[in-house]
Amino acid sequence: MKRAISIMAVGDLVLDEPDPDFYFQPSAATLQAADLAIAQIEVPHTTSTESASVDVPAPPADPAHVAAAARAGVAVATLAGNHIYDCGPQGIADTIRLCREAGMIPTGAGMTLEEAWEPAVVERGGHRIGVLDVNCVGPRESWATSKKPGSAYVKVVTHYELESANPGGPPTIYSFCDPTSLKGFTDAIARLADEVDVVIVALHKGIGHMPADVAAYEFEIARAAVDAGAHAVIAHHAHIMRGIEVYRGAPIFHGLGNFVTVTSALSSGDENSPERQAWAKRRKKLFGFSPDPAMPTYAFHPESRNTAIAVLEVSDTGAVSGAFIPCWIDDDARPVPHGDDETGRRVADYIENITREIDLDTEFTWDGQLVRVRSPRA
Repeated sequence: MKRAISIMAVGDLVLDEPDPDFYFQPSAATLQAADLAIAQIEVPHTTSTESASVDVPAPPADPAHVAAAARAGVAVATLAGNHIYDCGPQGIADTIRLCREAGMIPTGAGMTLEEAWEPAVVERGGHRIGVLDVNCVGPRESWATSKKPGSAYVKVVTHYELESANPGGPPTIYSFCDPTSLKGFTDAIARLADEVDVVIVALHKGIGHMPADVAAYEFEIARAAVDAGAHAVIAHHAHIMRGIEVYRGAPIFHGLGNFVTVTSALSSGDENSPERQAWAKRRKKLFGFSPDPAMPTYAFHPESRNTAIAVLEVSDTGAVSGAFIPCWIDDDARPVPHGDDETGRRVADYIENITREIDLDTEFTWDGQLVRVRSPRA
């Protein structure tokens, strides 16, 4: 017999500092209370010294650290992301193996393209739940092929058009999914929907570090996922919260921002590679912020301290509704869940405001310690 269950999801995890359990202390009890918790593992956990990315490579995290996510309650680890291939094939193989050894089911990356597209399927409360995870942001060398390790992916095309008489000036930017790639994605969702009761699609998408900015392709792919059979969409990558949409009754979390993301790799310190030092210097010009010097292992946009735990409630009949628990990343870079208190209200207001800035009319309603989201047309 099926019963009502709760599924929770959080954004990016970068467990690149000592004592990772410390950073989960305020949130572990909340995640452990869910029937299923999902999180994005952002960087490889490996001893490999290979640097396989031509983008700004992330250093590998300690192999022992990934188990902290499992101890905090995470059961499904999404791996499709722009850094998963940074340490080459060994980095992917080690990360998958370590997730499994810790008791988590990885999805979104594999030693072949077929493995990368394999969803995580679990049963909770009599419901079969499938999680499909894809990378929408590149880089191309992170993508899997039939004979190469990497991530599942959807190819996104960006077109820049100068629409004023100012050579060198800012263009209008258009983005959209490659039709063939998008069809492969929606076909995979439809197949999964035939096999499980609840389909959750995780997308590595978005423009990094930019508050309240959702590109056209993000709406396209998220809505296509729902049209193909997804009951909910969760997203990560931008390292800052995004707005929340309810499309055809399905909650779409356009970006869950950071959760536990602690690393020294984004600082401008001399111990970092020239590429990462150059990135730290470009960051302010590109995104208009400098990290808080009082938080040296949290080199992200100040607004990114507003974050959330997505909550998907599945009824005994299989109906899915969306909500979230507001969280604030404290001075120790730890996400702290807040209910209906001053901090929780402030974070919830921030999420509602960035939702309005992208012209979504989602309704936000407090219900105990949760903020429920629904379409005004429901």
